[in-house]
Amino acid sequence: MISRSHPEPLLLASAVVVSRYLFRSHDLYDIDSVNFALAIQRFDPRVHQPHPPGYPLYIYLGRLLNTVVHNANLALVLLSIAASCGVALLVYRMTLDWFGLSAARFAGVLFLLSPLAWFHGTVALTYSVEAFFSALLGYLCWRVICGNLALIAPAGFILGISAGVRPSSLLFLGPLFLFSLREAPLQRKLVGLTACVVTLAAWFFPMIRASHGFATYFGALLSLWQLVPSKDTVFNSSPATSVARACTIVFIYFLYFGAAALAPLGRTHRPLPDARRKKVFTAVWVTPALCFFTLIFLKFVNSGYLLLLVPPACIWLGLWSSEWYDRATLRKPFKLATVALCASINVLIFLLSPLYCSYSSVRRFEAELERIQAAVPQLGSPKDTVLLGFDSHFLGYRHAGYYLPGYLTVEYPEVKLREGTRIFSMHERDTSLLTGLPGAPYSRFILFPLPGGDVAYQEYLQQVKQKLPAESLRTVRLQGQDFLIGSLSYMPPLFPVLASQSRQVVYAPLHSAMPRVNSRTHLPEAEAP
Repeated sequence: MISRSHPEPLLLASAVVVSRYLFRSHDLYDIDSVNFALAIQRFDPRVHQPHPPGYPLYIYLGRLLNTVVHNANLALVLLSIAASCGVALLVYRMTLDWFGLSAARFAGVLFLLSPLAWFHGTVALTYSVEAFFSALLGYLCWRVICGNLALIAPAGFILGISAGVRPSSLLFLGPLFLFSLREAPLQRKLVGLTACVVTLAAWFFPMIRASHGFATYFGALLSLWQLVPSKDTVFNSSPATSVARACTIVFIYFLYFGAAALAPLGRTHRPLPDARRKKVFTAVWVTPALCFFTLIFLKFVNSGYLLLLVPPACIWLGLWSSEWYDRATLRKPFKLATVALCASINVLIFLLSPLYCSYSSVRRFEAELERIQAAVPQLGSPKDTVLLGFDSHFLGYRHAGYYLPGYLTVEYPEVKLREGTRIFSMHERDTSLLTGLPGAPYSRFILFPLPGGDVAYQEYLQQVKQKLPAESLRTVRLQGQDFLIGSLSYMPPLFPVLASQSRQVVYAPLHSAMPRVNSRTHLPEAEAP
C-alpha cells in the first residue's frame, strides 16, 4: 500500500495517528471504559469487570499495552488509535481496488475527518477495534469472492478474533464470511469454518473458566440482557420504537460524516465495473447490523455500535464525492474551497458540538471529574463515608469507585440478578455484589454528582431525592459543585428490597493496610467475586 511513488497511505495513517493522539482523552470517559480498565486488573464479567459478554481479547490486548504504559486509560486509547489507523489504510486500499485513486483519496479523508470516528479513536472503547476487524474481514472476504481461495482460512481466523474483541461481531460479520464462501469448494469451506471455530474455542473456553463456569457467565449475560436490551425490542414494544431507532441511525449517519453525508447527491449513476456484485457484497456487509440496531437495541449514547459499518460507508461516499468533484463545473480553486469548507464543518462538529461525542464535551467531563475528586475528601473521610453513585454513563458509580478508590462506593439502584437482588459495590478498584446495606463503621453517604447542565440528569436526581424523607439531605457547595450528604440511616428507602430483608453488611474500618474489601473476613454478608 505504501511506496515512494504512492505516498498517500503513509500520509493518511500519519494524519490519523496525530489527530487522534493530540485530542486523546486523559480519563476513562464512559462507564464501559471504566469496566474495561477494571478488567485489566481482574477479569470477571459476573461483576461487570468488564460487563458481559466479556470482550476477552480486547482486555488481553489492553493488558499487553498496559505493561508498557502503566496507565489503563492510555493503553486502551492507544489501542483505539492503532485500530483507527488500520481502518484508514484498509478503507483506502479497498476503495482503490474498487473505484480508483481519486475515490480512495476521498474515502481516506472522509474517515480521517469523520467526527464520530475521530471521537472513538480518542477514548477507551472497543468500537474502533471492531471497525478495524470489520474492514479487514471485508477486504479478505472480497478477495475470496474474487477467487483468492487461500484467504478463506485467514478470513475465518479474523472472524474468530473479532468475536473475541466484541462477541457481537460474530452476529454482524458472520453472514459476510459465509456469503464469501458460497462458491468455494466444499473442502475450502470446511477449512474456513474450522479456522473460525478453533479460533473461537481458543478464547471462549478460557473466558468461561475465568468467569467461574458456564452457569455464572451465562447467568450474568442473561441478567444484563433482561435489565437493558430486552425491554424495547420489536417483539415486546410498539413499532414506533423501531421507527425511532431508525431515525436515530439516520441522525448518527449525519454525525459520522458531517457535511460528507450529502455525498450521495453527487453520484452520477454511471456504469461501474462489477457494480452489481459490489452492491450485493456491501448489502450483506451492513444489513445484519442495521436490522439488529433498528429492531432490537440501540441508544444514541451507544452510537459507536455503528462504527463497524463506517468502512463500507466510506468506500461508497468516497466514490460519490470523487464523482461530484470530477463533474462539477466549478473551477478547481472553487472545488478545493468547497472541499475545505466541508472538512472545516466536520472538524468543528468534532471540536465544538454540544453532544457527548465532541472534544469539548470530553474536556468538560474531565474538568468536572477533577473538581469532584478534589472536593470529596474535604467532605468526608473514607473511614466513615460511603459514596452513592448512579447507573450513569458519565460520572456514575463506576467513575466514583475508580477515581476515589479509598471509599466504599455503592450503586443506585439495586439490581435483580439471577441469584437475587444485589447492590454493586466498589473499593480499591475492585467490585463486589452485596446482599445487604452498608453498616458500621459508616455513618453517612455522599451522592456522587451527576453531570451538570443536563436536564435529564437533574430530573433523575429529583426523582431519587423524592424517595428520601424531607430534609434528609443537606447541600454543600465545593469546587463549584453541589454535593448532597445524608445520614446512612436514610439510605434504606433507596434500596427497598434489601432493606426489607433487614440485613446489614458490617465493614471493618478502612485502612490502607487492610485486606481487600471483598475479603470474606470483612464482608460476612457480601458475595466475594
